[in-house]
Amino acid sequence: MTTRSIPSGQALLLDNQLCFALYSASLAMTKLYKPLLESLGLTYPQYLVLLVLWERDGLMVSQLGQRLSLDSGTLTPLLKRMESAGLIARLRAVEDERRVHITLTAAGRRLKTRAAKIPGCVQSASQCSVAELVSLTRQVQALRERLAA
Repeated sequence: MTTRSIPSGQALLLDNQLCFALYSASLAMTKLYKPLLESLGLTYPQYLVLLVLWERDGLMVSQLGQRLSLDSGTLTPLLKRMESAGLIARLRAVEDERRVHITLTAAGRRLKTRAAKIPGCVQSASQCSVAELVSLTRQVQALRERLAA
C-alpha cells in the first residue's frame, strides 16, 4: 500500500483540509442537535453529561470529565447548572470530601425516554445507514486516539 500526498499547489486549499471538514461537520451537527435538545430543555454539553450518566450513574466528577474530555473548570459550572435544573445531584464522598459523585435525579432519568428519538433524527438528517454512521464514528474515534497519542 502506498501513501499518496496532495500536490504542493493543492496542499493549502480549504477543501483539502481534514480539520475544516471536521470543524464544519461539527458545526452542522450542533445546528441539527440544537432544536432537538431545546425541546428537552438541554444544551449540547448537558446532553453529553446525561448520555454518560445514562450509561453509568454515580460517576465521580473526575471520571465524568475523563469520559467527556473536559477539565473540572469547564465541568463544574455545567454540573451546578444541571443540579439547579433538578437533573442531577452532586454528592460528596464521606471518606474523602474532595471526591464528588454525580447521580441522576428522577427527572434526569425520565429525560432518557424523551431523548430516545434523537439518534433516529440524526440518522434521518444525515441520510446515512446505521452501518455508515457506525463506521464514521469508529473512524473519527480512531483519529482522535491517534492524535491524542
